[in-house]
Amino acid sequence: MYASLVQLLMQQWHYTMNEAIDTLYNSDTFLRLQDKRTGLYYQSPGYVYSFLEQELTRGAICE
Repeated sequence: MYASLVQLLMQQWHYTMNEAIDTLYNSDTFLRLQDKRTGLYYQSPGYVYSFLEQELTRGAICE
C-alpha cells in the first residue's frame, strides 16, 4: 500500500522519492491507514490516494 501511494505521489505531484515518503508519513491519511478501525488499509491504493490527494489540495479530508 505505502509503496503504491509513494509511487502515485511521485507520478502525479512530481515529488522525489524522499519528498513523497515524507508527504505520506506526515499526512492525516497515513494516520488513518494506521488505525485499524477505519478499514482504510483494506481498500485499494487508488481509493486511499483519493483521500491523500484531497488532503494535499484542500488541506483536510472531507468526511
